[in-house]
Amino acid sequence: MIQLRGNASALSRTRRAALTVMAVASLAGAAACSGGDGSPAVPPAPAGDAGAQAGDPYPSAPVATAADIPAGSTMDTIKKRGELLVGGSLDAPLLSQQNPATGQVEGFDADLGKMLAKYIIGKPSVKIVNSASETREALLSNGTVDVVFQTYTITPERARQVAFAGPYYTSGLAVAVKKGTTGIAKPEDLDGKTVIAGANTPAIPAIKKVAPNAKIVTFGSDPECIQALKQDRGVAYVQDQSLLVADGKSDPEVQVVGEPFTTDPYGIGLKHGDDQMKKFVNDWLKKIQDAGLWQEAWKKSIGTVVQGEPPAPPAIGSVPGS
Repeated sequence: MIQLRGNASALSRTRRAALTVMAVASLAGAAACSGGDGSPAVPPAPAGDAGAQAGDPYPSAPVATAADIPAGSTMDTIKKRGELLVGGSLDAPLLSQQNPATGQVEGFDADLGKMLAKYIIGKPSVKIVNSASETREALLSNGTVDVVFQTYTITPERARQVAFAGPYYTSGLAVAVKKGTTGIAKPEDLDGKTVIAGANTPAIPAIKKVAPNAKIVTFGSDPECIQALKQDRGVAYVQDQSLLVADGKSDPEVQVVGEPFTTDPYGIGLKHGDDQMKKFVNDWLKKIQDAGLWQEAWKKSIGTVVQGEPPAPPAIGSVPGS
């Protein structure tokens, strides 16, 4: 069994890869609840600065050659702008959360965004656009953001609206309850009860499948969902296990029960039809995996809560829609 530090419960070794960063993270969205349209848990940095990094946390991260960035490509536009616009979160623990002391955005997703920015621009210059799970497709299609790192679960339905590089991480939905709650040990126990989920996330159809008589109430962000759970507006909260374990670690009133009951592959959201950018991002992802930088980012974020070695990254292009 993998042992979780802090208040998080033990998780089986075979499920380590199902944790998200986002296992503990990230995860949003994945379509997870994180990155919702409510106010972030910490105050955002001044406009234009959210997510910008003063230093380079990954000095050995690769930088693309000039030949990798054709003139007129999306990558060329980003390089000339000097900043990668990332649809993401400011309130997702271990995935993409703004540090109130420094104003910097930290976590697994945040670090991958910085490394992609460095690959394109030569430095980890990122601006995070705090996005909601229900607005990610629009932000990509209208060019407000270049990419989305936000526990963005790849589905065939979503792939008709956006392109997905990756998957870059695999998580799964789990159940959290207010500490002391009895009678909920597995997803089927949610049937007939009021259950909290993130708006426009895979948790909603997953709940309907395992507990068809459950009443689902939705909120825009992970902090809002946790607050609703603590206020007894639902008896349980269904979210990426990664995020839930991080929530349980930081809040002793939250308890994760059981194991993940779905498998959710996270993708890097891109504008639909931009095959050149998709190949470029997939090539970058393979490079940071081979260099051990993906694993380093995991250790700095999810690995601070989950003991053991990093899981193997999912195979790029391995799921429908990727």
